[in-house]
Amino acid sequence: MTGVPKSSGGAVRERVPASRGLSRPRGGSRRPSTAPRPFRGAAGTPWIYLAPALVVLGGLLVYPVYQLGLISFLEYTQAQVSGGEPTTFKGFGNYAELFGDGEFWRVLLATVVFAAACVVSTLAVGCALAVLLTRVRAVPRLALMLAALGAWATPAVTGSTVWLLLFDPDFGPVNRMLGIGDHSWTYGRYSAFALVLLEVVWCSFPFVMVTVYAGIRAVPAEVLEAAALDGASQWRIWRSVLAPMLRPILVVVTIQSVIWDFKVFTQIYVMTNGGGIAGQNLVLNVYAYQKAFASSQYSLGSAIGVVMLLILLAVTLVYLRLLRRQGEEL
Repeated sequence: MTGVPKSSGGAVRERVPASRGLSRPRGGSRRPSTAPRPFRGAAGTPWIYLAPALVVLGGLLVYPVYQLGLISFLEYTQAQVSGGEPTTFKGFGNYAELFGDGEFWRVLLATVVFAAACVVSTLAVGCALAVLLTRVRAVPRLALMLAALGAWATPAVTGSTVWLLLFDPDFGPVNRMLGIGDHSWTYGRYSAFALVLLEVVWCSFPFVMVTVYAGIRAVPAEVLEAAALDGASQWRIWRSVLAPMLRPILVVVTIQSVIWDFKVFTQIYVMTNGGGIAGQNLVLNVYAYQKAFASSQYSLGSAIGVVMLLILLAVTLVYLRLLRRQGEEL
């Protein structure tokens, strides 16, 4: 037989065509696969690495929140703290008393409006300066970054005290430059809130500026050049090009700003001397402090803290849900 190769033992073997070279021979043993098999415990490996952080967060966050919620359902005043009276379960009585207090709703409204103004102002200043950083040279950029980081690193008590000195009615340079004499910025309700807002924006915008600037630097230069060649203005480039591409970053800084500005305490307490005249500049955090420590109503202060926590969770979840409905990847 011509064209058919023979083995040394005389048996005739069938030649395997080149196109069928990858098929497994009949009756032959399965060739062991060289592909790596997935580790059976790979699904739980991330949790092993996250376990130390989760333990720390559990001790620093979960347990205090649990205690906060527990005290809010109890009758817990100075009498119970000192052991003079037994601690009793009050249920939702503290919340009913809190929601029935007209001052609580006034402080809640002031807190929401003040926090919203702080968030919008902080985002506007931070994003504007982030765009400015991309337009200036290296030396001015470095100077602006160092100045912003210095403001960010300044403790809230120190920053509030410095701003009070700047706007002092007797010795402050701001009144002298504006020529308004001995005007007291902390006497009126709205002027005091405006002064605190300026200080909050001053110590908060660096985070937004640095984060947004990093996002802008990650945007391909060709995209911005194409928009500029099409005749788009700087505002149009930001609104139509940069803002949509930076939306995940803007989500992060917005949520962070909402959380920080909604629970402002130090600036209000220091600059308005504990909430202003007759409590006209109270926000929820200072209001909770007064109820818990000034009035020794620890259960009411805890109830205010729980309400603040629920409000922040609701705002964050609603905001993220709206973005998910728009198809944004976070």
